Amino acid sequence: MREVISVHIGQAGIQVGNSCWELYCLEHGIQPDGMMPSEGNAGGNHDAFSTFFSETGSGKYVPRALFIDLEPTVMDEVRAGTYRQLFHPQQLISGKEDAANNFARGHYTAGRDIVEVCLDRVRKLADNCTGLQGFLMFNAVGGGTGSGLGSLLLERLSVEYGKKPKLGFTIYPSPQVSTAVVEPYNSVLSTHSLLEHTDVVVLLDNEAIYDICRRSLDIERPTYKNLNRLISQIISSLTSSLRFDGAINVDITEFQTNLVPYPRIHFMLSSYAPVISVAKAYHENLSVAQITSGVFEPGSMMAKCDPRHGKYMACCLMYRGDVVPKDVNAAVRNIKTRRAVQFVDWCPTGFKCGINYQPPTVVPGGDLAEVRRAVCMISNNTAVAEVFARIDHKFDLMYAKRAFVHWYIGEGMEEGEFSEAREDLSALEKDYEEVGAEGPEDDEEPQEDY
Repeated sequence: MREVISVHIGQAGIQVGNSCWELYCLEHGIQPDGMMPSEGNAGGNHDAFSTFFSETGSGKYVPRALFIDLEPTVMDEVRAGTYRQLFHPQQLISGKEDAANNFARGHYTAGRDIVEVCLDRVRKLADNCTGLQGFLMFNAVGGGTGSGLGSLLLERLSVEYGKKPKLGFTIYPSPQVSTAVVEPYNSVLSTHSLLEHTDVVVLLDNEAIYDICRRSLDIERPTYKNLNRLISQIISSLTSSLRFDGAINVDITEFQTNLVPYPRIHFMLSSYAPVISVAKAYHENLSVAQITSGVFEPGSMMAKCDPRHGKYMACCLMYRGDVVPKDVNAAVRNIKTRRAVQFVDWCPTGFKCGINYQPPTVVPGGDLAEVRRAVCMISNNTAVAEVFARIDHKFDLMYAKRAFVHWYIGEGMEEGEFSEAREDLSALEKDYEEVGAEGPEDDEEPQEDY
């Protein structure tokens, strides 16, 4: 019951996926070969694993996941890695030629050939579920596969599974750290379809997570593995109430209901606390109040934008471990009195809390210390517009000179699509401005005549 299908697209999606599945396996006591020793599930809930794993006749547990890439190298690491026996070979779909950082290749040429195979596998996974909750999509929008094929797959999924929520965990280009020159093009084109076809998108940003690793975990030179392990804790917290017992359960559809005030305003900031290294953990008293104020600190946001520049529309706080509702209410009351955390004036309550009794699991050899309680926050803040403004600015500089555009045109795109996607993003920035605007005088929008 209540299954979730994860779809990992492109190199970033797959690498985040590796960390996530490593964590799920540890949480449910499933070994890398997919077997669960008989003493099994620590949570005590006998079918807790069924959210992410399906059980085969021979007692093996298979992830409800799909890994998709247009080139084989990254996938080969999974096929040869520790968890190679965990995945069904047909759930690892790789093409022969890369999307080469080109949205159009991922969306039109190379992606078109592979998308039918992907949908077919998704259909098989979905038929295997008794009560499908929704989809988790993992991709980056800077490259070609994550942005192009990711958008294509989202479009097709929303046709076939229109009512099922789709949550995206999307890695957006960072302000300073860049891995491709054409990132602004790809992200603008792909955000255009994220706006239409996803229900909630959690923005992640490598640079912000680098800073968290450097500052809180004292890792001098963080690798992607360090970053991904942090991200996987957030994703695990989101779904923990589907899998483990708790005082207040939060469903995936509940996120949507509580976090998205208007269909387009669905880009979220995420943060996690306590992010703390083993060396420091013994010297800190991590009370509920402390970790709650920790997730509201601007430095703990996993996207590079300052929540103090905007206003919160809604927050979702997921507590795990040794937490009781009384402490949570006190902590939330304390946050509401702060000047730094500002809410829009049309949202009086603003908080959605979930409490789960399963403490966060630590990956052996990981960077996070074992703690008794943790909290993960997904919040809808108008400051997210900064992320889009930054990308739009870079897009404009390049597009004014039509630089690199011929690569996209050559793969069958039209120039009109660029300007259409760019206008859509401008409209999105405007939407965020209006939502954060004060007072009733802004509310009376002129009614368009139909």
